[in-house]
Amino acid sequence: MAGSAAFAQMTTDDLKWVNQCLRDNKDAGVSQEIIRKYCVCMNKKMDDNETRSISVWEKANPRARAACDKESGWK
Repeated sequence: MAGSAAFAQMTTDDLKWVNQCLRDNKDAGVSQEIIRKYCVCMNKKMDDNETRSISVWEKANPRARAACDKESGWK
């Protein structure tokens, strides 16, 4: 349920970026639930005017990535 609530509050643009992040990480070796939590967390940390994908943005923002790794349970 909580995951559905997070998606319900997203804009169409947010969903586009989160879905791209999910596709980019589909072979990461962790559950889809963890990937979804990570992608939603990263999307929330990004500025609304950001034009880079989450997968590109995370490389330039290691602190945000570390925080979302922790929040999502990604190890």
